Amino acid sequence: MSLQSWRQNSWLVEHATSPEEITNLLGLSDRDLAACQVEQLSADWRFAIAYNAGLQAATAALAAAGYRATRDNHHYRVIQSLEFTTAPDRRVIDTFDGFRKKRNISSYDLAGSVSDKEAGEMLKLAISLRGDVERWIRATRPELLKPAI
Repeated sequence: MSLQSWRQNSWLVEHATSPEEITNLLGLSDRDLAACQVEQLSADWRFAIAYNAGLQAATAALAAAGYRATRDNHHYRVIQSLEFTTAPDRRVIDTFDGFRKKRNISSYDLAGSVSDKEAGEMLKLAISLRGDVERWIRATRPELLKPAI
């Protein structure tokens, strides 16, 4: 499989991104990385915000690769697309996908279902993804990022 085959399956659409879009997506990730560390928030909220930080970073990578996910299974596709962008160890993608399922439960079905440990693990994953995505974009599409200062 490849991102091109995903497009042929209508899981992705081609997308022309811009430096502004990448800056905005990474900015959303940065905002959420800061917000999810507010200790007064419940573990559920810290987890959900950290999850969103990771998702925005993965979305930036997918956009930099020239695609965006369709609405069907959007989060799943964005997470799985990491295999073709930053190419982390498969365990990273599987862990992130497990957190996607956990987030759905905590957001829609059951309050209090996330532990402090899980919120911390999601934060750690999101921080790692954010860094990996920026490094990958700098290496593959540097024109989409402002020069490092």
